[in-house]
Amino acid sequence: MSVNVRIPTILRTYTGGQAEVSAEGATLSEVLTDLEKNHTGIGARVLDDAGNLRRFVNVYVNDDDVRFEQGLQTPTPDGAGVSIIPAVAGGC
Repeated sequence: MSVNVRIPTILRTYTGGQAEVSAEGATLSEVLTDLEKNHTGIGARVLDDAGNLRRFVNVYVNDDDVRFEQGLQTPTPDGAGVSIIPAVAGGC
């Protein structure tokens, strides 16, 4: 299954500045593996050392937060949109 992955500005150094790239996989885990294969280094920014999603990174398949779906096993149907959104902190 081919999906479109939206890349946040902070991770675009791994995609040659591209805001959106395509990746293959039937699940989010497979998509992230393919993304890392084609854009080395991005996987370590999304996954922790145990292979789980980092706490400060939110991932959506279409409009669904994968933390409330099946996590890394969330299906990624052909043509789906995957959004990687790092948490933003700050304040006064």
